[in-house]
Amino acid sequence: MDVISVIRTKRDRGELTPDQIDWVIDAYTRGEVAHEQMSSLAMAVFLNGMNRTEIARWTAAMIASGERMDFSSLARPTADKHSTGGVGDKITLPLAPLVAACGAAVPQLSGRGLGHTGGTLDKLEAIPGWRAQLSNAEMMDVLRDVGSVICAAGDGLAPADKKLYALRDVTGTVESIPLIASSIMSKKIAEGTGSLVLDVKVGSGAFMKNLDDARELAATMVELGTDHGVRTRALLTDMSTPLGLTAGNALEVRESVEVLAGGGPADVVDLTLALAREMLDAAGLTDADPAKALADGTAMDHWRRMIQAQGGDPDAPLPVAREQHTVTAPASGVLTSLDAYAVGLAAWRLGAGRARKEDPVQAGAGVELHAKPGDAIQQGQPLLTLHTDTPEKFDYALTSLEAAYDIAPAGTAVTRTPIVLDRIA
Repeated sequence: MDVISVIRTKRDRGELTPDQIDWVIDAYTRGEVAHEQMSSLAMAVFLNGMNRTEIARWTAAMIASGERMDFSSLARPTADKHSTGGVGDKITLPLAPLVAACGAAVPQLSGRGLGHTGGTLDKLEAIPGWRAQLSNAEMMDVLRDVGSVICAAGDGLAPADKKLYALRDVTGTVESIPLIASSIMSKKIAEGTGSLVLDVKVGSGAFMKNLDDARELAATMVELGTDHGVRTRALLTDMSTPLGLTAGNALEVRESVEVLAGGGPADVVDLTLALAREMLDAAGLTDADPAKALADGTAMDHWRRMIQAQGGDPDAPLPVAREQHTVTAPASGVLTSLDAYAVGLAAWRLGAGRARKEDPVQAGAGVELHAKPGDAIQQGQPLLTLHTDTPEKFDYALTSLEAAYDIAPAGTAVTRTPIVLDRIA
C-alpha cells in the first residue's frame, strides 16, 4: 500500500477500498503519511466526494485509531446530543441536566469555539472553579452520582480525527459533507453512547447555509450512527437569527440558568425541550416529561450538582465585561431580520471567541439582544448591547453589525421561522 496510489484513486473519482482507507488513516495517525499528502487526499475527497460505503469505513478507521468508552456499567440508559454549531447556541447547558433529571445518563463531550461560533467548554469555564478536563474515571463518577457530565474529550478518543481536522482547518477542506460527518460521528461513536440526537443548524450563522445541504449532512450522520449500532436521529433547526438573547460566554451561562429556573427566551426553551424529548425517546424513556422537570426545579437541582461535581460554584457571580456600548434603533417600525452570522462575528471580535485554538477568550465579552425579528421597536430604543474588557474593539465589532438588521414600517407582517425545520430518523 502506498499513499500516492490512494490519492490517485480518489483524484480520478474512484472508490477507495476498505484496505486503502484503513491503511491511510492508520499511517497518517502514526506519521508515516506526510501532512501534504493527507492534504492532497482531503482535497480529492472535498472535490469528488465519497459514497456511503467509503464514509462508513473512513469513520470506522478513525474510531479504530484510539480508545472506545464503555458505559455499560451504568444503571441508566445513555443519551447524547451534538450540535453543528451556531450563534447563541447554549442549549447543551440546560439540556444535559434536564435529560439527566428525567432518568438518562448524559456523557456530553463538548468542544471550544473557533471563529464566530461559540464553544460549550468556553461558556462553562466562565463559572469560577469549573473544570473541563476530567479523566475517564472522574467522568464515570460524575455520571453515576449526577447523571450528566459536560467535559472535554480525552486525547485517546479518535486521535486520527483530531489530527485530520487540524489539517482540514488550514487547507480549505472543512466544508466537505463526508469529512464533516465522519469527523463528528467518529468521536460520538467512540464515546460509547447508546443513543444520539443531532442538532444540525441551518442558516447564516450555521455551517450549513441551506436546507438541502443540512438534510444531506444529517442523513449521512444518521446512517453512520445506525450502521455502528447507535440509535441516531437529527433535528434541523433554524440559525438565521441568534438563539436566545445573548451571544458570549458568561452571558449565555446566565441565560441558561434562567431557562433552568423556569424562564428564559421562548426559542431556547422550545429547542431545549424538543431535543430533550428526542433524547429521552431514543433512550427508551418515553414516559418522562422534561417540561415538568424544568417547572418543578428538578433540572436546576441536577445543574447545581453537575457544576459542583466538576469543581464549579453555581452561586458565584459570573464575570461581567468592564465596558458596554449600546446600538440603538435608527427608526421606528418592526424588526424584520437580525443576522446570526453578523452577531456572532461581532461577539468574536469583542473577545468572546478565538481565531486560533490556543487564543484566550474573555468570559464577559459578547452581544446582548434587546429585540428579535417580529418585535415592534421605537427610534432610539436599544437594539444590541456590546460587552468587552477592551473598548478599542468596539469599532471593529460595529463594522460587522452595519447591515445586520432590517427595520420595516410599523404594521409590516413578519413570518417567524419555526425553530425546528425538519426531523430525520
